Amino acid sequence: MHKSIKHLPLTETTFYIMMVLHSPLHGYAIMQKVESISKGKVKIAAGTMYGAIEHLLSLKWIKSVPSNDKRRKVYLITELGKEIFQLETNRMKELIALVKKIN
Repeated sequence: MHKSIKHLPLTETTFYIMMVLHSPLHGYAIMQKVESISKGKVKIAAGTMYGAIEHLLSLKWIKSVPSNDKRRKVYLITELGKEIFQLETNRMKELIALVKKIN
């Protein structure tokens, strides 16, 4: 069993942040992209966002990357983060397959 499996399932906020950080983004851009791809259903407040970023940094699931804009920190998912994201995606696919079997 993967040692990080204990962190699953991911919260909705964490899942969305990790999903959009397959490309480098700063905090406000993350909030905007999540709202956009969720068609407005998921809105991450600034406090929640930065708390989640700090947590993901401490887990080494995302990292800070160089940016041309010195005023903003830019983040990107790490290889470990991609692994965790894939584990969560697989978990969700299994749940969907089960639902399809009983419907």
